[in-house]
Amino acid sequence: MSNNTVWVVIPAAGVGARMQADRPKQYLPLVGRTVIEHTLACFSGHPAVAGIVVAISDGDPYWPALAVTAHTAPGGKERADSVLNALDYLVTTLNVTADTWVLVHDAARPCLSRTDLDKLLAVRDAQGESGAILAVPVRDTMKRAETNSARISHTEDRNGLWHALTPQMARLGVLRAALTDALCKGASVTDEASALEFAGLHPLLVEGDARNIKITRPADLALAEFFLLADKQPSR
Repeated sequence: MSNNTVWVVIPAAGVGARMQADRPKQYLPLVGRTVIEHTLACFSGHPAVAGIVVAISDGDPYWPALAVTAHTAPGGKERADSVLNALDYLVTTLNVTADTWVLVHDAARPCLSRTDLDKLLAVRDAQGESGAILAVPVRDTMKRAETNSARISHTEDRNGLWHALTPQMARLGVLRAALTDALCKGASVTDEASALEFAGLHPLLVEGDARNIKITRPADLALAEFFLLADKQPSR
C-alpha cells in the first residue's frame, strides 16, 4: 500500500438527540440516501483514500441495511472513545503503521467537497506531527453570556477565531497517543484537534467551504439537501 494513502475514521455511535427524530441523525433520509451514505461518498473513489473505518454502536439496527463498503469498529461512550477504538482497529486488525495519516470526519457532515478534501490532503507532508483541520474564519459578532444566564456579558474579539470543521487530519500514532493521554487525564476532548492541542501540538487551520455543515438540528437537514441538490445541477 502506498505511503501516500490515508485512512478515514468516522465516529457514528451518537444518537443525535437534538434532531428529535426517531433514529440517529446519520440514518435520516437525505436526497435518496441516508446522511451517512452521502458522508461516505465524499471519500469513495478518492485515489488517496485507502479505506474507511466507521465506529458504530453495539447492536446498531440501521448500519447492516446500508449498501456501503467500510470497516467497522465498536463505538464508545463519547466521540473521542469511538475515534480511539477506530484507531486501535487500524493498528491491531489492519496493521496500519503509526506514521500513516488519518482523517476523522463527522458522520453527519455530508456536504464535504472534493476541493476541500484535496486542500487538506495537500498540506499533510508539510505538517510533521502537528496535523491540520478544515475550518472557516468567524464572521459574525461573537457574544459571551454571563455565567448561568442568557444575558450578554461582553462582545468577544472575533479576530483569530475560527469555526472548526472536519475532516481533521493527523498521523495515526500521534493522534492515538494524544487521545489516550487526554482521556486518561480527564481533559476536555471535543474534537481531535483539542487532543492534539492537549499534547502541545498546534494543528494548521486550512480554510474550507462553509457549506460543509454538520447536521445537528432539523433545519440543517433541509440546508444539506439544498447544497447537495445544487451540486447536482449542471454548470452553466
